[in-house]
Amino acid sequence: MIIASEQELEELLSRPSAADVEFLKRLSGDIIILGAGGKMGPSLARRAARAAQDAGTGKRVIAVSRYSSDAVKQQMENWGLEVISADLLDRRQLASLPDVANVIYLAARKFGSTGGEYLTWGMNAWLPALVAERYSDARIVSLSSGNIYPMMPVTSGGAVEGTPLAPVGEYGQSVLARERLFEFFSVRNETKVALIRLNYAVELRYGVLLDIGSAVFERRPVDLTMGAVNVIWQGDANSVVLRSFDLCSSPPMALNLTGPETLSVRSIAERFGQILGVDPIFKGVEAETALLNNASRCHRLFGYPSVTPEELIEWIARWVGMSGRTYGKPTGFAVRDGKF
Repeated sequence: MIIASEQELEELLSRPSAADVEFLKRLSGDIIILGAGGKMGPSLARRAARAAQDAGTGKRVIAVSRYSSDAVKQQMENWGLEVISADLLDRRQLASLPDVANVIYLAARKFGSTGGEYLTWGMNAWLPALVAERYSDARIVSLSSGNIYPMMPVTSGGAVEGTPLAPVGEYGQSVLARERLFEFFSVRNETKVALIRLNYAVELRYGVLLDIGSAVFERRPVDLTMGAVNVIWQGDANSVVLRSFDLCSSPPMALNLTGPETLSVRSIAERFGQILGVDPIFKGVEAETALLNNASRCHRLFGYPSVTPEELIEWIARWVGMSGRTYGKPTGFAVRDGKF
């Protein structure tokens, strides 16, 4: 497959699977997505709306964000989504949002955390408390991150949900705070919550694979210090997040979300080099540990991803080669000190 335009990419990211449609047929209540204007939100909201339409349920899918980009808001409206502009940190605006049975929580802050730690803690810890109070009677699926885990031996298969949490740096600590605040209100109010520890979602405009492929194409050194990664196609991640309402419980259930493979950064770069006709340049030496998730529980519950790493590398290599638009936001996947 060759993805030749952003329109084709957006259609593929938001195309619901048969499992998505079947799930929407039996899910009771409408869906609200908080923080829908970020990298994952638009395609997830569109996927949910398309699945609801295909299921014939008439279910509302409401996409809420500050929408710092008018273009993103306009695109979502053009897709026929129900869009609300709101500052979630404003209690009055949060209170004015519709009452719904199902909440997907995507709001978060990562980049710029170093030097703006107070903003990161406000978004990642205080806001979850506000949302948990506002939607105490709903099911809440909250996106979390594998950054709450310690670095794991590359040969270990990655951290499982029961691995003791040991986040490095204030960003990771604030993500753990987000989980703990949702857990507190879940237990206190019997709110059913699922915590989805994603690490990492990729597509053609953003992600670990794009970072590596772009460096190879532009003859920049690829940092090998974080020598191994996990990735998952964002469309597959969207599907799991959407279907995770079944996992909501009190106390919350945690679920790792990523692909099944532990991928070598060196091997990824070499594969990009083969496709692009470029000899990769490397710097650093692979450490014995890396930030890795074991998502075997997720695969047992939801099945394996529909797109393989090889397919993703081929898609991204062609996208980079044709100068496809990117978000211009490196992931910082090679960071080992937790400073983003």
